[in-house]
Amino acid sequence: MTRDNLVARARRIVVKVGTAALTAAAGRLDAAFVGRLSAQIAGLLRAGADVTLVSSGAIGAGIAELDLPGRPKNLPLLQATAAVGQGQLMRTFHDAFGGFGVKVAQILLTRDDFHERTRYLNIRNTIAALADCHALPIINENDTVSVDEIRFGDNDLIAALVANMIDADLLVLLTDVDGFLRAGTVVSRLDAIDEAVLGGAGGAGVAGMGGMRSKLQAAGMVTGAGAAVVIANARADDCLPRLLAGEELGTLCVPARRRMNARRRWIGHAARTSGKLHVDAGAARAVREQGKSLLASGITGVSGRFAKGATVAIVDPAGRQIARGLANYSADQIDRIRGLRSSQFAKVLGEKPYDEVVHRNNMTLS
Repeated sequence: MTRDNLVARARRIVVKVGTAALTAAAGRLDAAFVGRLSAQIAGLLRAGADVTLVSSGAIGAGIAELDLPGRPKNLPLLQATAAVGQGQLMRTFHDAFGGFGVKVAQILLTRDDFHERTRYLNIRNTIAALADCHALPIINENDTVSVDEIRFGDNDLIAALVANMIDADLLVLLTDVDGFLRAGTVVSRLDAIDEAVLGGAGGAGVAGMGGMRSKLQAAGMVTGAGAAVVIANARADDCLPRLLAGEELGTLCVPARRRMNARRRWIGHAARTSGKLHVDAGAARAVREQGKSLLASGITGVSGRFAKGATVAIVDPAGRQIARGLANYSADQIDRIRGLRSSQFAKVLGEKPYDEVVHRNNMTLS
């Protein structure tokens, strides 16, 4: 698969820009850069692309508004700075995109918004409706109530979840470096994101808290679902139009050959697991290698308390998660039928609504 196939032909695109790329001296928002980025995205929209922007920068905008000497060190002041800066960030985007006739919309999310299925679908529907209205969704983590983005992800995780949510063709992670570096040289293509790659990614950045490892982990979520990812330097001249023209900029992360459906993407990456099902070696092989449903006969233990329909992790004898799925029975029921054949369920439970504890159609391999 070439860049022409994976990038140049992308029509539904999520662009994520991080704190380090958005800010200039003393961590303050760089309005001139926002203007250049807006021009590039406006050009993609005019060319017929469906774009969603995931943007950090509220803290940088807040630093300028509050006239602080630099990025605050303690969490409450970081959150307060973000609360002040979020409005300024959106005003900057509003004015920049307004010059190109593009309307913008603010969506503030927390990690929990992705866990609950109804909220997840509501977000997806809102983004689709904004596209119908020709308005650009600009998504940021709600830093005033969630600390994850400030401490760890710098919106990389949110960008990956959004890309999977809307079935994007391409996620572009814009940062302050030219791509994933190995021995000081940009790796132009990654066919797989494994522990060897993650181990060479280094730590977090200075201005933000994401770093290359965070970006590669986010890329792994998206490529595993069947979409492409590019990690590139936001400050490269006309970065986005050059990427969409097929130019070899940054690091291309190649998607899995098989595209995951929307429900499996939610199960595999967005929903929070409520418990674990421990399975024997035979069941692990059947699930992982043969793509079969999980039967009670292969379950050796249950961890956690959960109701029917909850998302659970399926764990092999070595303690490794091999899959996630929706349980057809509660934790108490599974504990009572584990090790049994489905023909024995009715005698133990008084009913047998399902043969499988987790059906393969409601399961995603890890």
